[in-house]
Amino acid sequence: MDVARLKQSWSLVAAHGDQVPLYFYSTLFLSHPETRQMFPTNMAGQRDRLVTALAHIVTNVDQVDRLVGFLQDLGADHRKFAVRPEHYPAVGEALVATLQHFLGEQWTEELAQDWTAAYGLVSKVMIDAAQAAEAVNPPWWVAEIVAHERRAFDVAVLTLRPQYLLPFTPGQSIGVSHPAVRSWRYYSPANAPRADGTLELHVRAAPGGVVSSRLVYGCAVGDQVHLAAPVGDRLTLWSAGSSDLLLLAGGTGWAPVKALVEQVAAEGSRRRVDLYVGARSRSEFYDTDAIDKLASSCPWLTVTYVVGVDFQRPGEMVHAVDRALADGDWRSRHVYVCGSDEMVGYSVQALTRAGYHAGQVHHEGFGKHWYGPAWRSAVDAAAPDNSGGAR
Repeated sequence: MDVARLKQSWSLVAAHGDQVPLYFYSTLFLSHPETRQMFPTNMAGQRDRLVTALAHIVTNVDQVDRLVGFLQDLGADHRKFAVRPEHYPAVGEALVATLQHFLGEQWTEELAQDWTAAYGLVSKVMIDAAQAAEAVNPPWWVAEIVAHERRAFDVAVLTLRPQYLLPFTPGQSIGVSHPAVRSWRYYSPANAPRADGTLELHVRAAPGGVVSSRLVYGCAVGDQVHLAAPVGDRLTLWSAGSSDLLLLAGGTGWAPVKALVEQVAAEGSRRRVDLYVGARSRSEFYDTDAIDKLASSCPWLTVTYVVGVDFQRPGEMVHAVDRALADGDWRSRHVYVCGSDEMVGYSVQALTRAGYHAGQVHHEGFGKHWYGPAWRSAVDAAAPDNSGGAR
């Protein structure tokens, strides 16, 4: 397998943009119509995910350690889409046909062998990981909605009770799907693990978001949803050791931050924690009762609310990170940032400019959506959508 040849050929194919996934999906569904049910009805949002995932795999094809872990996570996670070993050859056939189509006269027998060998390795790692996961976790958990509170027009707080215990670490994210749709969206529980196993989710209905809209507007107490195994460690506290913390939350990004505060409280540690919670207006602070209760019961926790829009200074936007940096020097602390892509990006840039190093700033990254099988999912599997708790 010639790695350089693989990378060069992929760069030529990727230059065709949206036409690549369109051709791939058409080929896959026409040749193997049984695979269509694994995908959402509306495929409009899927166009760039095939290219992104393949680009990640090809880019790292010569870095086995980095790639294997990624593929193992994908393989285990694919079980919730009812992906079986017999589906992998169908995807491989569609992939080779797509590459051959766009490379045209540049397609050679050597390239065919390279890509067939590469896909064979990828599929083997994923299949083996899926089979290993069968002994540990179910493909998904069924959970009942035991509480559903509308906190704003587009925000709801849900309490779910899984039929079986779903272990997770605060800061991780859990896939959520409604039985009526064929899409998954990842949310960080807004609580540390509880004795009764219930999970609290903070969900903002995203424009065009099938899952988030269903959870906010189309669900009620007694309904059931499906939950996938937790993923991600970028927002967990393990890498912060026992250091003091600066927490920056925007919108429903408060959800995983709330779980971290609960974890610190449960550990009984002597950390000092400063929390800055930002929103565009006062009316958008949807969980103030819980925040104030934590602040009053935890003497080590200091809470500052930051209102983004000041009507006395039109055109200016106040960010939580700006207020925090103006209030003090936190460079001895680990910093956790959670919110929309825009909020996280702005905050990380501001912290970097202020002299904070990458190892002390924790966030999930940008473009964090994780929707489905590897051939239609974003690269950053462990980093869920984080426009908030409904990330």
